[in-house]
Amino acid sequence: MSHTVPRTRMTGIGRVLVIVYAVMALAATGRSFVQVVRRFEEAPLAYTLSALAAAVYILATLALVLARRRGWYAVAWVAVVFELTGVIVVGALSLGAPALFAHDSVWSFFGMGYLFVPLVLPVCGLWWLRTHRPESARLPQEVPA
Repeated sequence: MSHTVPRTRMTGIGRVLVIVYAVMALAATGRSFVQVVRRFEEAPLAYTLSALAAAVYILATLALVLARRRGWYAVAWVAVVFELTGVIVVGALSLGAPALFAHDSVWSFFGMGYLFVPLVLPVCGLWWLRTHRPESARLPQEVPA
């Protein structure tokens, strides 16, 4: 009798990716909470974007953990693509129109305040999602025999 152990997605680089997303979720949530509660009127756009980034990191962390399921895999793709788009758009705007950002957000200057992790992380996330598709998300010709 052959017993097959299901392949877990949370090993190696996948585990590291989820840990980094979780750390970013905690950092962005803490930062945005303090910014919104203490000084929201000083920079409402930047602080709203920080809160949005925190929500995206929380969602991406959860979706990556549960990405074995087809629906969560799709949510992970949407969250990570949204994150990358946000980092690029906010990063470009913070350079090109600095008056919009009286204070930095998590994604300002392409995540410079976080050592550019916000710029690199979604690229790694997209690579990981592309190379670790759940069986239920594969096309029939892709399923191993």
